[in-house]
Amino acid sequence: MKSTELQMLQTLYEQDFYAWVEQTAELLRLHQWDTLDLEHLIEEVVDLGKSQQRALQSALRLVLSHLLKWKYQPERRSRSWQVTITRERLNLDELLQESPSLQRFLNDAEWINITYQRARREAIVETGLLKDNFAIICPFSFDEILDLDFYPNAEE
Repeated sequence: MKSTELQMLQTLYEQDFYAWVEQTAELLRLHQWDTLDLEHLIEEVVDLGKSQQRALQSALRLVLSHLLKWKYQPERRSRSWQVTITRERLNLDELLQESPSLQRFLNDAEWINITYQRARREAIVETGLLKDNFAIICPFSFDEILDLDFYPNAEE
């Protein structure tokens, strides 16, 4: 049977997530292991990892979509695109510095392809160009994607 404290914590999770986080952190500090809402705590820890992966994928998608626009719409190149590319490259670098294990996703061809296809779709919609204008597979190496000085030329 669950203790009253545990039941109250589980109810708090459903009613006020932030209060649940604060209470859980306090229980952890006090080493009150038997009072922890482990089911929800495990769920939230897993979600933290997923959040890091989504942040990596989001930054990569933004870099790729802007590199595609840069490559396939040279007449529309702007400082704004350059700023976005640089900012998201720096975000990628920070994420990888903070969590080196995220590198495994960047070594996963299927994960990269899924991200590239999303970036490609985004670039198609934003540019108004036909999808046949864009490479089916990612035309940039990982080194190029992260290189702060790399910008593709239209003739590549």
